[in-house]
Amino acid sequence: MELSLFKAGIDEASMIHEMQVKTFMPLLNKYQDFETSPANETVERIIDRLKQSFTDYYIIKNSNISVGAIRIVRKENKTFRVSPVFILPEHQGKGIAQRVFSIIENIYNDATVWELATILQEQGNCYFYEKLGYQKTGGIKEINDKMTIVFYEKCLI
Repeated sequence: MELSLFKAGIDEASMIHEMQVKTFMPLLNKYQDFETSPANETVERIIDRLKQSFTDYYIIKNSNISVGAIRIVRKENKTFRVSPVFILPEHQGKGIAQRVFSIIENIYNDATVWELATILQEQGNCYFYEKLGYQKTGGIKEINDKMTIVFYEKCLI
């Protein structure tokens, strides 16, 4: 497996959007979170994020095939947020996401805190982030009666 990250620009917005919709649509169907689901975002929203000076988007490539994306948001005090990260369904379960987090931590090696959020009801996601060293902050946000967002952080100091 030859995994690499390529910094995305405006030209990659529609590709990111297409992969994002494909990846998150099953969750949108399951949880009906029309206001918050990445599957419901417009390509214009991704373009807006790509233009943010504090945001970096990367296309995740496995053997030169685009398999997902990750967005890194620079915050204050060497704190970084992952939002979103996704791997296309047909490429999940191959250890790609775990390696992506390792690469990202090397790129942003001055980070002292990493933050992210996921769906509490998706226990596989929660387990994955906890395995990577993320801990629940105690913060939660109920989206609807089917879905709750749980917040995580990983302190490196």
